[in-house]
Amino acid sequence: MKFGKQPAPVADINEDNLEVHKPKTEAAGVKAVMVALERAVAQAGVTRTAQSLLRLNQQGGFDCPGCAWPESATKRKAAEFCENGAKAVAEENTLRTVGAEFWATHSIAELSTKTEYWLGNQGRISEPVVIREGESHYSPISWAEAFDLIGEHIRASTPDRCVFYTSGRTANETAFMYQLFARALGTNNLPDCSNMCHESSGSALNPTIGIGKGTVSLEDIHDSELIFVVGQNPGTNHPRMLSALKECKDKGGKVVAVNPLPEAGLFNFKDPQTVSGVVGGGTPLADEYLQIKVGGDLALFQALGHLLLAEEERNPGTVVDRSFIDAQTDGFDAYTEARKELDWDETEKATGLSRGQIETVAGMLIKSKATIFCWALGVTQQPHSVDTIKEMVNVLLLQGNFGKPGAGACPVRGHSNVQGDRTMGIWEKPKEWLLDALDAEFGIQSPRHHGHDAVESMEAFERDEVDVFVSMGGNFSLACSDTETLEAGMQRIGLTVHISTKPNRSHIVHGRTSLILPTLGRTDKDDKHPKGAQFLSVEDSMSVVHSTQGRLQPVSDHLLAEPVIVARMAEATFGPDHPVDWKAMAEDYDVVRDHISRVLPGFEDFNTRVRTKNGFVLPNPPRDTRSFKTDIGRGRFTVSPLEYLTPPDGHLVLQTIRSHDQYNTTFYGLDDRYRGISGGRRVILVHPEDLAELGFKDRDLVDVVSTFRGHDRQADKFRLVAYPTAKGCAAAYFPEANALVHKENVARESNTPGFKAMFVRFVPHLAEPDGTESEAAGAEAAQDSAALAAAG
Repeated sequence: MKFGKQPAPVADINEDNLEVHKPKTEAAGVKAVMVALERAVAQAGVTRTAQSLLRLNQQGGFDCPGCAWPESATKRKAAEFCENGAKAVAEENTLRTVGAEFWATHSIAELSTKTEYWLGNQGRISEPVVIREGESHYSPISWAEAFDLIGEHIRASTPDRCVFYTSGRTANETAFMYQLFARALGTNNLPDCSNMCHESSGSALNPTIGIGKGTVSLEDIHDSELIFVVGQNPGTNHPRMLSALKECKDKGGKVVAVNPLPEAGLFNFKDPQTVSGVVGGGTPLADEYLQIKVGGDLALFQALGHLLLAEEERNPGTVVDRSFIDAQTDGFDAYTEARKELDWDETEKATGLSRGQIETVAGMLIKSKATIFCWALGVTQQPHSVDTIKEMVNVLLLQGNFGKPGAGACPVRGHSNVQGDRTMGIWEKPKEWLLDALDAEFGIQSPRHHGHDAVESMEAFERDEVDVFVSMGGNFSLACSDTETLEAGMQRIGLTVHISTKPNRSHIVHGRTSLILPTLGRTDKDDKHPKGAQFLSVEDSMSVVHSTQGRLQPVSDHLLAEPVIVARMAEATFGPDHPVDWKAMAEDYDVVRDHISRVLPGFEDFNTRVRTKNGFVLPNPPRDTRSFKTDIGRGRFTVSPLEYLTPPDGHLVLQTIRSHDQYNTTFYGLDDRYRGISGGRRVILVHPEDLAELGFKDRDLVDVVSTFRGHDRQADKFRLVAYPTAKGCAAAYFPEANALVHKENVARESNTPGFKAMFVRFVPHLAEPDGTESEAAGAEAAQDSAALAAAG
């Protein structure tokens, strides 16, 4: 398929082009619109851009491949997307293609020197390719040969030496078929991106409220009296959340921002679809900003619980919802006893906040009759993350903030359908009821032993215990921790299979034999079926299931839909006599949905309900009936010891973050404009006082060394940038900083990598022989020193 002239190629990153300016204090506005349209047209042209953006997040359209923020059921805007949503669609709609000529021109040795930014900007993969042991280049392979190769390798192995990874981009129907394939084979090795982001949320919520999901609707966000936004940056990671926070503010609600970094979107939102957002001053969002230390959230919520209980003791019946607690919860007395006393000196040390700041926010909680706690990865990626979220649940339970308008728990998922994948059964630790239902529906015998999560898969690679690794979307090499260890392990695997839309690093650090299978994207038309065009479904952050259907002509005739790829892998593995009718599901997605309706509770009459205008909402007992389906049938108060991150002398606590020009491991550009960083990515944001105390200055070039239980990890050539982050803390972009996270640095219970829990020190980087790097950096630092001083 030809679409005319392709966009101009993109040069790779030159870190010497780094520019630093004063951070912004407002988000969105006309600038966001202009950037979105400019990027979209540059990638896809005017016609494809218009055809896609007008259908993005619309009823009957397609779901954004970016974040999982929900849409309103009653009042959607004509432009129901954000700047980064438009960038995500532009990346997928690009007219650039990667075919046989590209792979013939570029060897693996050459591609290994390229950044992820360069790889991703080469375009959509247009045909399946293979590289075999000893070869230096990928080369084309037919689909039939590719599937035969997969079946051959899987049959030559054993089930538990095969690993099936999933990214959140996968739709419900694909995810259901994918987990069915793995379990029919005989393994629960189903790691997914949830393992690396919100696994801690599920590990905390399931035992305390009986469901691993949020308990609020979009309307609850609008109607809340008080919303905490904890450890998340809506302005970059899910910008449409800013519109919901604005509506809450317009109705008189208040917002508390809790974050080590002063993110622009948490302060002032200039909605480009309103007059005030275009010509006015915008809407101030955060009524209070708590610049907490990385890892200090557990201490904060313990202090808030203590203050609420103290106020209830002074004025009985005014703060704590005793009727709700007595009727619906367990463990209140033990919790009350544990929070009776508080060491304020240690609390201030743990949080970096003053007692007065915490008491002010506690006063807001006391006055609120409907509170929502929203959180994201700033909370979930630390050793004590599960305890932190349980402590947040404690405070919500205290005031009965479940099952009433404007109240509840809201883990904000960062990737479209990552929640739906888990609902469909993508999990290494499946419940017995799910396996029983699959066995009854399909006549198979699902394995009962637990499989590998993402970190355990990496460890299995290292032990040479994996023969086949299949990646359904995603970029496992750069998404997980301990990059050097992970990539060395991946290259020992017998066969790696990457079901992808664009080139990425995982294709380069491949197994001894490797396949890249190009698939349709969200925006692409899926009409090569006996019954014509098909649609899929997704689940958003608030448990709404709805359809998604692309309408654009794919950039190549050689792309296959993900459900078709799964079915053909299964057929090549199991042969024609398998009890599961894979072909029927691949030809007609209604067949998949009929199976789902009989296997998964809440999906009854799936095919009818998903065709309604807004889809349907899955059952949620805490929200729907104020009940808790835990093992004791009650909401559970818990008691956790105080814990926070204390780095060794001469070290800071480092957290990883996204750039505004980035979505997970995909880079749209090199302009993190709200933070004032552009042109480069290998930077460490450090408080100016910490720089001085450690003997460094702004724009020094350093190697970064992390330490964990006596083991060091090193990442070279980062620029130190003076920045107004919390003192004692630092921040760097992922995936560049992932190499610093030791594989054993994980959250307890959830096994989520500790991307927000690194203890790092800096070592001056020796200048290159010609000295050009240090000279360029010195000139840039001198130019911007005044702006940086103001920012600090």
